[in-house]
Amino acid sequence: MLNQLVFENLKHRPLRTLLSAAAIAIEVAMILTLVGLSDGTLDESKRMRRGIGADIVVRPGSTSVMSFSGVTLPEKLVEYFQQQPDVEIATGSAAHGIPGGLMESASGVDLAKFSTMSDGLRFLSGGPFQAPKDIIVDERYARTKQLGVGSTLKLWDKNWNVCGVVEPGKLSRVFLPLPVVQELASAPGKLSQIYIKLKDPSRTDAVVKALKDNPQLGSYQVLSIDELASLFSIDGFPALRQFISVVIGLGVVVGFLVVLLSMYTAVLERTREIGILKSLGASPAYIMGILMRETLILSITGAVAGIVLSLVTQWTMNTFGGSALVQKMVPHWWPYTTLLAIAGALLGTLYPAMKAVRHDALEALSYD
Repeated sequence: MLNQLVFENLKHRPLRTLLSAAAIAIEVAMILTLVGLSDGTLDESKRMRRGIGADIVVRPGSTSVMSFSGVTLPEKLVEYFQQQPDVEIATGSAAHGIPGGLMESASGVDLAKFSTMSDGLRFLSGGPFQAPKDIIVDERYARTKQLGVGSTLKLWDKNWNVCGVVEPGKLSRVFLPLPVVQELASAPGKLSQIYIKLKDPSRTDAVVKALKDNPQLGSYQVLSIDELASLFSIDGFPALRQFISVVIGLGVVVGFLVVLLSMYTAVLERTREIGILKSLGASPAYIMGILMRETLILSITGAVAGIVLSLVTQWTMNTFGGSALVQKMVPHWWPYTTLLAIAGALLGTLYPAMKAVRHDALEALSYD
């Protein structure tokens, strides 16, 4: 009987019910989208670094993990590392930010050395560079920019010929010959990073320690590829974690306020109904139970709709969004966001519910 009354109350006010559930759905979708974007983008960055095939990375000392430009390493260091007894191959890259691209950069590489280190770029169509104005893009970048082999891509006020489309997952989404990027960055003979592949990967830690102890390399960061990959995590970016926490908090507050307003208005409209229930012997717990159950149904419905909506935003972002941002599905967050939505909604209902149970039955019956 009680559940039937709850459902009838929700059906009696379809627009308010829909708007309340929609607000909770947007709150849930916003949280899941943000978490999915941060996890997906960091995981993709980690995968692309591992895809290089290197065991050690050497970077400028002042470079942050998310730096996409800064071409300051002397290229002659590649020869120095190549001469070390443990090193199988050393090569470098120069990164240059793509104008108008969010967190997007082009990587200049020595394609022959890079292919040897990474077991080769896997071409889906086209092939390697044939001319200085040739450019290679990965499949995701080609899809988001609607490019194919033979297409013209305009970057830095220059027209580039797409000579190849490769599988994603190796260093970058856009590749150019190394001297071309050095020229674009006005940094001839300079690199952004140097990658080292060892003859025996089990000696990685020992070689990293030896390079760090070398006083001539004291101004550079020397990291194993595992160390570098570990930096691409939420824990590696305290500001990102704080940002996510703030957005989650705002989402909960918005859900709380929407439900508070909705249930407060519903209580005012149902003052006479509440008076009738009290005159029939309904206890305060019974009346509060009605309102809480209505809120529980709204929040669960909104949470489910929000999860579905986050899948829509994932498809939209990965299909039409920028190539640098990747949104992944985060099912382990579904219970958390559902509980947050329920908690915020129930808190929003608490004051209207207390107001309802404090109504005097005679005053409520005379309410017009």
